[in-house]
Amino acid sequence: MAKQPKNIGRNTDGTFAEGNSLGGKTPGARHKTTRAIEALLDNEHEALTRKAIEKALEGDMVALRLCLDRLAPPRKDAPVSIDLPGVRSAADAVEASAALLAAVAAGEITPDEAGRVMALLTAHKGIVEAGDLEARITALEAKA
Repeated sequence: MAKQPKNIGRNTDGTFAEGNSLGGKTPGARHKTTRAIEALLDNEHEALTRKAIEKALEGDMVALRLCLDRLAPPRKDAPVSIDLPGVRSAADAVEASAALLAAVAAGEITPDEAGRVMALLTAHKGIVEAGDLEARITALEAKA
C-alpha cells in the first residue's frame, strides 16, 4: 500500500493554503529587526529630528536633503491646464493633438505631460470611434 503524502498546508503551486496554521506570519506581525530598531529609538524620535534639523541649519547637505524630502516630497504628478477643443469625432482628435503639440512647442507644458494627455486623447478617440461604428451599424440594421 502506497503512503499518502503528508498534508503540509500548501496548495499544489507551493503557496500556503487559506487558513493555514502551519506557517506564515499573522497579519500585522513585524520583523524582529524592525522591532529591535523601534526599541532602540523608543522616545528618541523628537531628539533625533531636532538634531537633523540642527545639522541641516549648520549646512550639512545630507541632513538638509533629508529634512526637505520629509517636509516637501517630490511631486509625482501635477494638473495640466491647456485649452483643447472638444473631441466628438476622429477629426476633433486630430485638432486636439495639434493643439497639444503647439502647447509643447510654446513651452506651456512639458513633453512628458503632453505624452500623458496624448494617451488620454488616444483612448478617448478609440471610444468615440467605437460609438460612431455602433451608430452606423444600428442605422444599417434599421434600413435592412
